[in-house]
Amino acid sequence: MAKQSLSFFFIVLLLFLSTLSDKSMGQGVGINYGQIANNLPSPARVAVLLQSLNITRVKLYDADPNVLFSFSNSQVEFMIGLGNEYLQNMSIDPTKAQTWLQQRLEPHISKTRITTIVVGNEIFKTNDHTLISSLLPAMKSVYSALTNLGLEKEVTVTSAHALDFLQNSYPPSLGSFKEEFIPYLQPLLDFHSQIKSPFLINAYPFFAYKDSPKEVPIEYVLFQPNQGMVDPNTNLHYDNMLFAQVDALYSAIKALGHSDIEVRISETGWPSKGDENEIGASPENAALYNGNLLRLVQQKKGTPAKQSVPIDVYVFALFNENLKPGPISERNYGLFYPDGKPVYNVGLQGFLPDIIYTSTATTIQILNLWRAVMGLAVAGLILDKIRMR
Repeated sequence: MAKQSLSFFFIVLLLFLSTLSDKSMGQGVGINYGQIANNLPSPARVAVLLQSLNITRVKLYDADPNVLFSFSNSQVEFMIGLGNEYLQNMSIDPTKAQTWLQQRLEPHISKTRITTIVVGNEIFKTNDHTLISSLLPAMKSVYSALTNLGLEKEVTVTSAHALDFLQNSYPPSLGSFKEEFIPYLQPLLDFHSQIKSPFLINAYPFFAYKDSPKEVPIEYVLFQPNQGMVDPNTNLHYDNMLFAQVDALYSAIKALGHSDIEVRISETGWPSKGDENEIGASPENAALYNGNLLRLVQQKKGTPAKQSVPIDVYVFALFNENLKPGPISERNYGLFYPDGKPVYNVGLQGFLPDIIYTSTATTIQILNLWRAVMGLAVAGLILDKIRMR
């Protein structure tokens, strides 16, 4: 009886939260769900939070079975990560990719919507040429393994890159890759074209502003009204740096012979706190950056050079992660604190359950509290229904 009441409660709760989704700004945007922390809520609670935010696209940095199981039978689409540590072995022995998929993907894909495998993260940033040379063979091994399983049309294979591999990004029409990486990028782009896979970038205008605050107008990086810049070669006007970075990458890709590959933003965000030398890291600027970005996503804006292609964005990140190494900013990119409270206001108000309910009595107590706090008459209807069971 307790299990039935518990199941009923969660089903009705999720259905109710979905009726609030049209008031959320989450639709159309993805979120990076990092877990380098020791104080995060359980994946089951996060599933309720994301449902209440109407966020239906999530990027993981691994293939955590607890997360994938908790989102079973939901409408959430997942990008799952295959870490850099796997690449060399998979490039040498393709059966390693088959084993990884059988262990990490197959147990979940019938119930959890997994649409993409991100093979490696920011490989070129490592400057490890052994690792860099392993990327494409590993991606091919994963794609072949998906094909063997009959999943190559259901699950896309790609990788995520930092913008450090660009030699030039200004003006956007002259975007180009560093010469040393072109021998690796040319065949990589050919493979993306062959399998019709998007090219993912992690783009952070914050870094450009932090490094040159006197040269880079704060309004230009925060999507605020500003004079912007005009590309002298195309006469296209840019009023924000993120779109200029994306178009610079499109130019670099075109210079290697491809205009058939879509660029998507797998990470972007702004820290709410930073070290003394991390100029611009503040909750006010983070709210402006992410809030304005979410509005652009809602408006289905494209970049000046690709106006017909709405930007595809995964915001970094869902939570502040207290165990991330590096400067203070690394631990303060989250939209939410681990207790579910917003770090700042960008129009996203979600619901994070306080506990995992274990009995009918506990469920009734929590619903009473929920009704008192939220003032929702529907909670009373649910409560009455549970009492009758």
